[in-house]
Amino acid sequence: MSITIKDAEGIAGMREACRLASEVLDYIAPHIQPGITTNEIDRLAAECMAQQGTISATIGYQPPGYPPYPKSLCTSINHVVCHGIPNDKPLKKGDIMNVDVTVITKDGWYGDNSRMYLIGDVSIAAKRLCSLTFDAMWIGIQRVKPGARLGDIGHAIQKYAEHHGLSVVREFCGHGIGQKFHEEPQVLHYGYPGTLDELLPGMTFTIEPMLNAGRREVKEFGNDGWTIVTKDRSLSAQWEHTVLVTETGYEVLTLSAGSPPLPGFVTATKT
Repeated sequence: MSITIKDAEGIAGMREACRLASEVLDYIAPHIQPGITTNEIDRLAAECMAQQGTISATIGYQPPGYPPYPKSLCTSINHVVCHGIPNDKPLKKGDIMNVDVTVITKDGWYGDNSRMYLIGDVSIAAKRLCSLTFDAMWIGIQRVKPGARLGDIGHAIQKYAEHHGLSVVREFCGHGIGQKFHEEPQVLHYGYPGTLDELLPGMTFTIEPMLNAGRREVKEFGNDGWTIVTKDRSLSAQWEHTVLVTETGYEVLTLSAGSPPLPGFVTATKT
């Protein structure tokens, strides 16, 4: 499968899809408090998508070797790295949670993003992990420009994470996205500068580092076919944006009114 380059029409479609995906996270944010269940969060997200005229890309999604995913989003709590399935267990003070949302517009474009949420007062270590993972994502984003290589992104993220004593999950990565949920290229969050595919204007892909407070090894949890946890039960965090390679740099497509403020070292969401 080759990398798809979006034309002006495709870029406009991606801008809309990604903004709407971000607005789903805006919609659910005020409700994410101690005592709410992740099933209720999932219901709220589905309600928002219905109002938008979008549909969830995850519900019924079934890549080879997996059972159909049963929910409208993923909720990954504490030591859950990714693909946590919403359920009826209430959130409690001190939890951290990643919510990952992908929508499909009426025109068939996919928008994909995720954010971390802190449930009540959380530990200093948990807050630090979430903050550093957010910064690591933006450090990767800032490497995006025509002529750069995918390895430049992964190297920058890995270097920053490991400098701060965090480990990078290697089994899961970012991906191209457009009128398919997962396209080429794969976007690794570790690696060597100057390696892998060259970035070209019109490419759209996600940058979504998963960083662990402990070791990087992960494993499947339970028998649902989806949930992934840290092997050592250490906390894990993830942030995700969808990015466009522009003629001169990058544009972050998954931004909306409720998106978190940029890190202090980032001056623009597009270059």
